[in-house]
Amino acid sequence: MKLRRIPALLFLILQIPIVAAFAWSYTSLSPESQRQVRRLVVAKPQCVEIPLERDAALEIAPLYDDPQLVSDQELAAVLKQIVPRFPAKKLKPNHVEHALRAWHVEAKFQDPEALSGEMMRDFLIDYRRFAASWQPETDSEIQPDPLLQEHPDNGVYVKWGRESNAASVHHDHLLACLTEAGLPLSQPVFTPNRQGLTFRDVLRQALRDFRYDERETEWSVMAFGLWLAPVTKSWRLTDGREMSFDMLAQRLLRGHKKIGSCGGTHRLYSLTVLLRLDEQYDILSDDVQKSVFQHLETVRDILKVSQFEDGHWPYNWSAGEDAVKKSDASIPIFRHVIATGHHLEWLSIAPESLHPPREQLRKAAAWVIERTVAMSETEMLDNYTFFSHVGNSLAMWRKTTPSKFWMEWEKMHPFEPKPKPITEPKPTVNVTPGKPGLSTEKH
Repeated sequence: MKLRRIPALLFLILQIPIVAAFAWSYTSLSPESQRQVRRLVVAKPQCVEIPLERDAALEIAPLYDDPQLVSDQELAAVLKQIVPRFPAKKLKPNHVEHALRAWHVEAKFQDPEALSGEMMRDFLIDYRRFAASWQPETDSEIQPDPLLQEHPDNGVYVKWGRESNAASVHHDHLLACLTEAGLPLSQPVFTPNRQGLTFRDVLRQALRDFRYDERETEWSVMAFGLWLAPVTKSWRLTDGREMSFDMLAQRLLRGHKKIGSCGGTHRLYSLTVLLRLDEQYDILSDDVQKSVFQHLETVRDILKVSQFEDGHWPYNWSAGEDAVKKSDASIPIFRHVIATGHHLEWLSIAPESLHPPREQLRKAAAWVIERTVAMSETEMLDNYTFFSHVGNSLAMWRKTTPSKFWMEWEKMHPFEPKPKPITEPKPTVNVTPGKPGLSTEKH
């Protein structure tokens, strides 16, 4: 036994200078080099925390107030159509995200059937509200996965994808919508099994999960810009890769203009957000800022020649003149609503030098106003996400928000419930034998 113990003890003694040398070398490394060593040794992603100093996100204010583009009466008619009246059962997060982004947390409605901003917020950030809406009605139904899920790193993961109506559709779409809706980082969020979490944990998890080569980065870029600028211009991803606003802008510039959600229009909004942030906080290098501006200039020039005579921009707007000359009748009308509404939205925060002529913008607004007001309640519910952008963009063109305008409008134009249809009871046959006729009794 002794012969076996001596070599082992000797081996351990010999390891001491080696371990000491490693420790000395490790402590002499830079923090980033230490992170790389930990990643190799532990074989586990290392979380790189970014200072989140503000409780409120930055805001990108609209730049114009054009009553010739949309009058008070027209804006009220459009906003009336997108008041969030959703069924309580199986409430779709995608609908609520779009509605909350447009209306903001402070929104209140005189219509008792409408969801207030706080009610929409709570559905998205409180598992109890979500679970109540998605409670199975039959034994054969399976309750969907929670929208908000705990993560081992004390973060909050948002379930997303198109496979379920109970999930957020796009990566970081919920984060971006809640950010624009005015949610503070200190806002408590409730997952199935954890307490003490806040919206800050949702943002931190999004920063950890972000991958540069994702298919859709539009909402991540916008949210990161509104939360990180001007504290930092660059940071490290969980996998150790360096990230910066320059790289995010270049990622959005990559590929054909038609690429991306909603015909590529969300990329334009996020690029314009970066441009506005750079104007105030200098988050982009001069070369990248120039590339972003030139890209949006080319979009401006395409919009000049791709608009139809009636005022709408087609979903295939990026084809330029060919989109008009070779009109594709197979494209459904709601896709043209998507293109027209989304273009009006990013242009409302863009410098005027990036606009097509104002008359074109007014024609586009007139077309989309007419289409929106003509929608039935059923049609609006089926296409709510697209029309929410219409309402938001038109409010921005009046240099306001839907909630601010609507709450002032309702002070002068109180909500009037729809009169319930009066249905006369059907007459019943008199059962007196030998004397057929109609009864005058009402049941």
